[in-house]
Amino acid sequence: MMSSPSRAPSPASSQFSHIQRRFDARLDAVVATLHPGDYYVANTGELIGTVLGSCVSACVRDSRLRIGGMNHFMLPVDRSEGTSAWGNTASASTRFGNVAMERLINEILKLGGRRADLEVKLVGGGKVLDSLSDVGARNIRFVKEYVQAEGFRVVGADLGSLYPRKVLYNPATGSAQVKRLARTDGRVVADETRYMRDIDAAPVGGDIELF
Repeated sequence: MMSSPSRAPSPASSQFSHIQRRFDARLDAVVATLHPGDYYVANTGELIGTVLGSCVSACVRDSRLRIGGMNHFMLPVDRSEGTSAWGNTASASTRFGNVAMERLINEILKLGGRRADLEVKLVGGGKVLDSLSDVGARNIRFVKEYVQAEGFRVVGADLGSLYPRKVLYNPATGSAQVKRLARTDGRVVADETRYMRDIDAAPVGGDIELF
């Protein structure tokens, strides 16, 4: 007897049990939704989605095995060496780009991926709030320097400018669908303000572009 399509399969790793995952009938696929500080490596056929303001997501896959995942980080580098008030939980430390990149890549390598076969797409880093320093530009600078230093192949990017983005990534095919949202989108602006204000606290339509 076949299982109901609305029932999501178990995540690729038990460490992802906190990630919200649901079956989307329109897409005919399970979608894992990321928030700041999250990262996720997908089972076959799963999609990964998030909404980005000044944050950046790296979509990374092994093109040979057709497996991969995505992260969502808020700030470039954690230099606390374990002394951060955020502690050691994944949702805390992976708010920093250097930790988020390492965790995502290492998880793909654990599943048999090879560094030489990794391809990367980069999304986000918009300057969505005039009242904030340009965190997006700092995130973009970090992630570009990181992938260059590590020798990873960047096959697509949609970075910077002034608008938030909604991202849907398919690790099996490598396609990334980006919807640019209105800069005045109340939800994105409110979330961005709250994340930056509560940065030491516990985690808590536009054109379609395919690249």
